[in-house]
Amino acid sequence: MTINLILLSLLAYVIGSIPSGLWIGKVFYKKDIREFGSGNLGATNSFRVLGIKAGSIVTVMDILKGTVATLLPFFFQLHVDHHFWLLTGAFAIIGHSFPLFAGFRGGKAVATSAGVILAYAPLLFVAALIIFLLTLKISKYVSLSSMIAALAALLISLFMGDWILIILIACITLFVVWRHRANITRIRNGEEPKIKWM
Repeated sequence: MTINLILLSLLAYVIGSIPSGLWIGKVFYKKDIREFGSGNLGATNSFRVLGIKAGSIVTVMDILKGTVATLLPFFFQLHVDHHFWLLTGAFAIIGHSFPLFAGFRGGKAVATSAGVILAYAPLLFVAALIIFLLTLKISKYVSLSSMIAALAALLISLFMGDWILIILIACITLFVVWRHRANITRIRNGEEPKIKWM
């Protein structure tokens, strides 16, 4: 059982390491998105550099990485407590942030983390998504909306009584805020780019 979990966790890391934005940019647009915009491999920079269509595809792919990785124990019929699903999901988040296939320089983990929550607690995912979209509609800042959605997910999880989930989301929230520290500075200075498509 332990060996199987280790192998699935490694597979989850590999799945998380798939650099969706990088590959789509290079294959279909002949662009390395790391050389444009924020230089980040995540969905936000994909929207900025490649456009709405490509950005949407990258977002869905990054979410699915987290969802598929979280469900690996189910797919392989590994009969473990559902909390172990969060273990494989966490490895996908690590893979997305420090990808094997992109020099260990990845995205900010928002979409992939959302995918983990989608697989484990779908209603929490829906609530966080609604908060993200409302904040984005009002502020036009993707970074701010991501951080607020993460904080909201943490607050909501406190009422769910699942301490393993709470701990994971707390770690995700801290990591997301830390990864957005440059964005926070730009927001304070009025230099953060706003979206124009909403």
